[in-house]
Amino acid sequence: MLSSIHPVEVAASLPELWSPRVIAEVDDHFVKVAKVRGEFPWHAHEGEDEMFLILRGQLTLEFETGAVTLRAGDMYVVPKGVLHRPVAADECLLMLIERKSTLHTGGVDSPLARSIEEQLGR
Repeated sequence: MLSSIHPVEVAASLPELWSPRVIAEVDDHFVKVAKVRGEFPWHAHEGEDEMFLILRGQLTLEFETGAVTLRAGDMYVVPKGVLHRPVAADECLLMLIERKSTLHTGGVDSPLARSIEEQLGR
């Protein structure tokens, strides 16, 4: 049976903050959703770009050179190798598109780091 995915509903249902869930695969990329609030560690993805699309709420991406604030419907691509930190004052639902090889925290040791297996819901 064919069925669609409603990213906002999946993201809203996630029990943990900063714990992305893979909802689809497109070639060598994962489409993920997450529920976030607070600050994520500073990190970079040396070999991969990372796309953020805000589904609900507001997210600020902080960089060494400044910051960009995203609201529902806004999208931003963090280029590979750029140090960044996502921050959400209130709950925010977002979609990420990343290569399957992208490490959640870019290899930074953090209790918020989730393995690909965890992100796949296994």
